[in-house]
Amino acid sequence: MWNDFDDDDNQWDDGDEEDFRKEQDRINKHPLMQKANDILHLTEALVGVLDESAKEMYGTFMLEDATVICGKFGGAEGVDDYILKMENAVFMKVHARHLNSMTYSVAMVDNHAEEHLQLLRDAINDFKSLFVDWVKGFDPSCKYDDGWGLF
Repeated sequence: MWNDFDDDDNQWDDGDEEDFRKEQDRINKHPLMQKANDILHLTEALVGVLDESAKEMYGTFMLEDATVICGKFGGAEGVDDYILKMENAVFMKVHARHLNSMTYSVAMVDNHAEEHLQLLRDAINDFKSLFVDWVKGFDPSCKYDDGWGLF
């Protein structure tokens, strides 16, 4: 029967769990991930103080952008495949650029302090510098055919 499986086959090896935790720790300590987390926290704080109409218009999009940046970094950094890294990097770039442009839109509709918006813009600019160096480190020889023919 389908549910008659050996519980031992479904257990992680202690070494696997330790390797997983080390990899998660490596990803979380990466300067780009730390900057992405800074962006997420700044975005959360900024959205939290927006007036209701600005929060409704921009808050969800801004939080989505900041969250995707973090998630896609983890996805890219966790694999060796050049194609997957590049796909995730493109998503990160698009969402970072969108989040940056949203700061200017928010400035037009909300009486929010420009200093807070500038803090987020500065963090995105710092992220961009780290991002460019990070992408340069991708190994284009380590790629697998994804069946889509883009690379």
